[in-house]
Amino acid sequence: MRFSKIAYGIRIPLRLAVAAMTAAELLATDFATLSDLIRAHAADRPDKLAITDGASEVSYAALDTALDRIAAALQREGVAARQAVAIVAYPSTAQALIYLGALRAGCVSAPIQPSATPEQIAAMIADCGAPIVFLDAANAEALEGQTIPARVVMLEALEQWLATDDAKPLPVQIAPTDGFNIIYSSGTTGVPKGIVQSHAMRWQHLSRNAAAGFDTAVTLIATPLYSNTTLVSFLPTLGWGGTVVLLPKFDARHYLELAQQYRATHTMLVPVQYQRIMALPDFDTFDLSAFRFKTCTSAPFKAELKADVLARWPGLLVEYYGMTEGGASCALNASAHPDKLHTVGQPLPGHEIRLIDDDGNEVAPGDTGEIVGRSPAMMTAYHGREAATRDAEWYSPEGERFIRHGDVGRFDADGFLILMDRKKDLIISGGYNIYPSDLEAVLAQHPDVADCTVIGVPSEAWGETPVAFYVSRAGASDAATILTATNAKLGKTQRLSALHVADELPRSAIGKVLKRELRDRLAAGEFA
Repeated sequence: MRFSKIAYGIRIPLRLAVAAMTAAELLATDFATLSDLIRAHAADRPDKLAITDGASEVSYAALDTALDRIAAALQREGVAARQAVAIVAYPSTAQALIYLGALRAGCVSAPIQPSATPEQIAAMIADCGAPIVFLDAANAEALEGQTIPARVVMLEALEQWLATDDAKPLPVQIAPTDGFNIIYSSGTTGVPKGIVQSHAMRWQHLSRNAAAGFDTAVTLIATPLYSNTTLVSFLPTLGWGGTVVLLPKFDARHYLELAQQYRATHTMLVPVQYQRIMALPDFDTFDLSAFRFKTCTSAPFKAELKADVLARWPGLLVEYYGMTEGGASCALNASAHPDKLHTVGQPLPGHEIRLIDDDGNEVAPGDTGEIVGRSPAMMTAYHGREAATRDAEWYSPEGERFIRHGDVGRFDADGFLILMDRKKDLIISGGYNIYPSDLEAVLAQHPDVADCTVIGVPSEAWGETPVAFYVSRAGASDAATILTATNAKLGKTQRLSALHVADELPRSAIGKVLKRELRDRLAAGEFA
């Protein structure tokens, strides 16, 4: 048994020392687990609302009891510490309980996106090695006929599966390097890669948020729990003792209704959600005065949209740039730097970003290059994929490990990072580098364009050529007219070879445009 030194040199078991500490004391240590923090909050603020999805809710005392019952039941089922526990469900209090209960048992939470195909879902469950999977009714129906390589427990029957009310799991010693969760990348073909994140990485997300006010937060969450976008606000809120309000399915007006009802103070939204919320004609009629801290990540956040949020929505606005794999993160305090809205800010303290060329050499100051980053919050590896892990890494001349972000960017004179594009989306046409984001910015200025994106497609004459897709506004001009007007504003080497109208752009659950899907649909003749 491990021991911990405390006052007067007395040596007592480490788990007993942790159990005797308050949440404030735990947060002041070098490392603590989220599970221990929740137990401390249950002692300090037992009746405070911890999680609600509108239909069900739990206080911190009830949350702590539920986690014990889940952990004890997992141990009863023979699920060992450090094994994965898979969850395929839409956002709900029950889904959150399983996620957190698995951590108390020393297991690794593996939330899987319901938007994947049934075959991909089954493959991800197999990939993470989970002996047990929790499904809600909607996903059980979607997976009907699919062979699931794990024991299935329905969330709707969770109460019957749980251990008794007074159950206590066997204590599990958790090391900082142990797996906390596996997040699967949002690939559209094949089996997505499982990104393993450690307790040490998550501790960084908890401990560095002292100034964000999560201890008194009411955090409204409108993105799914299988996304790192969600976890960077969900986990600190519970770690610091705030309240989480889950929105099972995003709807702009319902979001504002819940924000007003619960007096939301914090939120993390992706750009397309901000766009839909701000576009509501009655946005200004909602009372959002309680908001203190709004954040955004996961996709390009247009400067014009940031400015609109700053002007009309109370509270601080911070944009984060980073990746699920870790690397390094940047933050832009848009409220403090309204002249830098075209950037994603500066690297966070303790985070380092370098820019490299195609040969892996650092570029000169002010030049554009591939972004690589390092920080205390980096993934351990891609689960079971050594080659993919090596491909994601870059080592500096000093031997330091960096993660490739897959993006291209440059720093301005003040050290603010300007993103150009995803490296894989870079279009090389006739030997010239074309950044789709540059073309999208011009196309988006047309008054008849509500949404747009640009991809590169093969061209016999140029190697690649840029093709655009757009969503039109009511009564808009035809595509040919918009194409002519847009190309007139672009350089000769940038001009769009075609423009296609779509009812909507395909997006992932966290708002990223699925460009591969557009390429496949174009190749299939859908836009001919």
